[in-house]
Amino acid sequence: MSTQHLEVLDSTLQKTHQWIDAIALDSHTDRHTAYQALRAVLQTLRDRLPAEEAAHFSAQLPLLIRGVFYEGYRPAEVPVSLSREQFLERVRQKIVSARSVDALTLTRQVFSTMDGFLCEGELDKIVDVLPRDFLDLLPKRGVAVL
Repeated sequence: MSTQHLEVLDSTLQKTHQWIDAIALDSHTDRHTAYQALRAVLQTLRDRLPAEEAAHFSAQLPLLIRGVFYEGYRPAEVPVSLSREQFLERVRQKIVSARSVDALTLTRQVFSTMDGFLCEGELDKIVDVLPRDFLDLLPKRGVAVL
């Protein structure tokens, strides 16, 4: 394997650790729970999005996180119609933890972290395909969404 390929792997591993560390720090949780929250939100979001929209969104993710996004993906079965509460319940179920977790807070933190790492406006592109009651899960914007 060439040095360049190893640099790609090093880079994506570093970016993945940065995302997990940011979620852990901002949500006052451990790195393991932060990883589980990132995985849970990404995969629940993926299943809620139409396949084409999921592909566009995932292209913006670091390579390793994109792998987490697509782990267990079944494109023939999407999009799954989930209410906001069903979305949060799926996130809650995917976070395997000995203690109870606040799925709402962790979901908001994961979206906020993603927004900080992705190119400006990338998270906004999924807003059009999500129901309006999902908007409070996403980082607040300076412009009101109608």
